[in-house]
Amino acid sequence: MGPSSQLTQVRLGQTDLPVTRYCQGTAFRHLEGNARNPRAERVLRHCLDAGVNFFDSAQEYGWGASEELLGSVLAGRRDSAVICTKVPPTHPPARDGGASGPARFTREFLTRQLERSLKRMRTDFVDMYLLHSPDERTPAAEICESMDRLIRSGKTRFWGLSNHDAAFVAACCAFSRDAGTSPPSVIEDYYTVAGYTFTPDGRSRIRMLEREMFPVVRAEGLGVIAYSPMDAGELSPGRQPDPGSPLAEMHATLDEAAEELGVSRAQVCVAWVLDHPEVTSVLAGPESTAHVDETVAGAALKLPEDVREKLDAASEHYGRRLEAAYRSAGGGTG
Repeated sequence: MGPSSQLTQVRLGQTDLPVTRYCQGTAFRHLEGNARNPRAERVLRHCLDAGVNFFDSAQEYGWGASEELLGSVLAGRRDSAVICTKVPPTHPPARDGGASGPARFTREFLTRQLERSLKRMRTDFVDMYLLHSPDERTPAAEICESMDRLIRSGKTRFWGLSNHDAAFVAACCAFSRDAGTSPPSVIEDYYTVAGYTFTPDGRSRIRMLEREMFPVVRAEGLGVIAYSPMDAGELSPGRQPDPGSPLAEMHATLDEAAEELGVSRAQVCVAWVLDHPEVTSVLAGPESTAHVDETVAGAALKLPEDVREKLDAASEHYGRRLEAAYRSAGGGTG
């Protein structure tokens, strides 16, 4: 069975976009402001040949280099892809290697940055335009009105929010409903069976997503793009955690599940994320064709109930231990 035969497509939230349950990211290393990256190009072309139709980029990835790379690979194949890109609350550096300054999500800023993204990606529109992270200043109402204007202009089909809290997402949904503007259709957020990042007050981002964001997702019918299934490399086989540490215990549980199912650790990590009904697609960034195939296989893997229960318990235990370490260290995970 080839990779393409394992891929299924699902609807992204309440949009009319059919997407594969694996979304290929483009935050490739070593772009360094240059869109020429033969290895990354091979990965993206392999994704297309394998049947992956969902691609995620961002202006901040190489400050445009990632978008240029994606545009060059999709030349002549734009109709085969669903494209998501993201705008950060920062002005691009004036020169390569320069500093970027903070920006506010005004209508003018969002429009100007999207137009630049479209030019880099050689397309008239993107399927999804997301705010990469909060600017902490612009009210939900203003953002909703600006994004609605962009949708009506035809430059993006839908819009969404990445790395925002549940209260702000809910506020955007409520305003759009009351004002009759185009609502956010998707969120993109960090989700993994482990989870080494925390909020400033010491709460696990993974548990926050489950307890605060998922209820909003279900109530509003939002699509969810979940990134970092390998927890930014923390769960990779090359990572050697300290014996007896929470991470070492997590590795052992994942390897036990992988051995029982006859698959790799990475496949288990991808499958666990997608086993949550709130999640539409898992966003991963393989940088080799072999790892693309492994991610495709993980997206097709169905976890038996007993294995899922063991992984859920390990995830909760891991989070509790790291939260306790974070608090005892006064902010650091130790």
